[in-house]
Amino acid sequence: MKVTMESIARKLGVSRNTVSLAMRYHPSIPENTRNRILKVAEELGYQRNPAHGELMSQMRRKGYGNSAATLALINCHADAKAFRSHPTIPEYVRGAETRARELGYALDRFWMQKKGLSATRWIQMLEARGIRGLLLIGMMKKNRIPESFLPVIEAFPSVVTGVRTRDPALSFACVDHHILTLRAMEQAMKLGYRRPGLVMDPVIDQLVEQRFSAGYRSAQEQLPQRRRLPPFRDVDAARNDPRLFQAWLEKYQPDVVFSLYHVVRDWVEGFGYEVPKDIGLIQLEWRRHQPEWAGMEQHNDMTGQAAVDMLIGMIHRGEPSIKAFPRATLIGPSWVDGESVRVQD
Repeated sequence: MKVTMESIARKLGVSRNTVSLAMRYHPSIPENTRNRILKVAEELGYQRNPAHGELMSQMRRKGYGNSAATLALINCHADAKAFRSHPTIPEYVRGAETRARELGYALDRFWMQKKGLSATRWIQMLEARGIRGLLLIGMMKKNRIPESFLPVIEAFPSVVTGVRTRDPALSFACVDHHILTLRAMEQAMKLGYRRPGLVMDPVIDQLVEQRFSAGYRSAQEQLPQRRRLPPFRDVDAARNDPRLFQAWLEKYQPDVVFSLYHVVRDWVEGFGYEVPKDIGLIQLEWRRHQPEWAGMEQHNDMTGQAAVDMLIGMIHRGEPSIKAFPRATLIGPSWVDGESVRVQD
């Protein structure tokens, strides 16, 4: 008997739509509910697509719980502990580990910056551990792979999370930063804000090919010229001298500010403004441990999941890392209400 979404829904006492959304990792489905649905689907042998079905078949032949293969999770960040301590990277890791486990793959962790490893030694080590492909996470400030690591990339299928690499360009998965900022602006306008401002470090913006500022400029086209404010970019300098931010704030008088940085609230309140009474604040990377903020959930865990799917597909198809037309998977954001904004009078 063929297992369908309807049969899964009946077994769990939920709607078919709930099952469908859970299968697509839609943010509207709570994680516990999603995991319960996926577990039952796997137990019943539901096949979401031919590639997934083949992989499930492999797992059954090998015995449940045995990994079909191993993927390398490469920490590209300068901090060896970034998989645990960085504010963003652990979400990518969590998603990647969840997806790999669902598909029967093990993940082995490595640090790209470790001293004393030549490309030849890297390849020998990865082959000895049965690595089939590489997932690169944590390329911050520089989106170029070190030249010494290029032979490793050429030897294994590889996918990047979070940013697009250059020279060489590899397939990657990341949040759609342009749409994220555009949607944040739209939400602010729905709340009645009239003079939105952006605080953005140019280094971070350039890392994502200025998609943050591009989304901001696109949304500004809906505003009259007098209400289009230039971004505040001197973030690092303002950490030492907040008066730089104060000058921008007083000159342009935004009624809501978009940023990635929680220090902006300290600056705003330090200059005597109340949030959200005087100025609204919207985080462009909303985090669960700070639910009082309004902002955009980037779903970085889903980025990690998508990267694993891309990598496994490359492995199955025998594709190289470096190719003429690398693929991109962009994850859509979602709006989260919070106390840092309010409906304008």
